[in-house]
Amino acid sequence: MVRFVNQHFLPARVHVKENPGDFKRYGERYSAPWTPTILELDADGVERHRVEGFLPADDFLAQLMLGLAHMAFKQERWADAERRFREIVERLPHTDAAAEALYWAGVAPYKATGDGASLKDTARAFTQRYQDSTWAKKASVWR
Repeated sequence: MVRFVNQHFLPARVHVKENPGDFKRYGERYSAPWTPTILELDADGVERHRVEGFLPADDFLAQLMLGLAHMAFKQERWADAERRFREIVERLPHTDAAAEALYWAGVAPYKATGDGASLKDTARAFTQRYQDSTWAKKASVWR
């Protein structure tokens, strides 16, 4: 986990008791009144993903990976975004983030090409896994 964070992020910690002024300022700026709150910010300081509360290691890692994938998506780096979303589904399939990642892994190539085949493939994939997820319901219109 530490290696992943250090490879992909510039981690900063603002402790509620050790840095109360900073905690208040950043908490107000990012509407983060609770700990732990993990914010993934882009280079301009814009929040791109948020994790609130404690999670088991695999779920936490999946959330961090999901944030990176969403950043690539928002920057219109479609192939990178798709790769990152699919990596979550492949490496951490039993996490809560996996169903969301499968959904967006279908959207990314559609955004790149306008070809609806990836959406149809994704809808079919949801019939095999994560059938009861909210993300499967969202993808059901693509059949």
